[in-house]
Amino acid sequence: MIEVWLEAPADCPGRDRLEPAVRAALDARGVERAELSVTLVRDAEIRTLNREHLGHDRPTDVIAFGLWQPGDPIVVGDVYVGLDQALRQAEELGVSASEELIRLAVHGTLHVTGMDHPEAPEARPDSAMYRLQERIVAEVRRAPSA
Repeated sequence: MIEVWLEAPADCPGRDRLEPAVRAALDARGVERAELSVTLVRDAEIRTLNREHLGHDRPTDVIAFGLWQPGDPIVVGDVYVGLDQALRQAEELGVSASEELIRLAVHGTLHVTGMDHPEAPEARPDSAMYRLQERIVAEVRRAPSA
């Protein structure tokens, strides 16, 4: 059984696709049992989380906390998506806000499941995590809306 809790503004772009995106990421990783929260937060809150947990005093796009260990019967975690940062990135990248929010929800979910990517930004597009992320984003974007 997979439980997903989503906390996002009602008018959030692509809100209706975020939970299916998270479920698709869990499915792609073969996760059958999970409890995952996804919360969209503003710059001030994501900056605080980034400073307190990662030592970076700036807003960021996504922070993920895996709250389980390999061998546990259930994957548990929290994903925080920086809404303001996501909107800025969408504009910079020339993609829709909905697409970028889906991408970040998937990215955080993949981190919760134990995936990671190279530290060097130039190496990330060739990583297994990035390739899987982009495949899931494309699938979710193509799926009919609920």
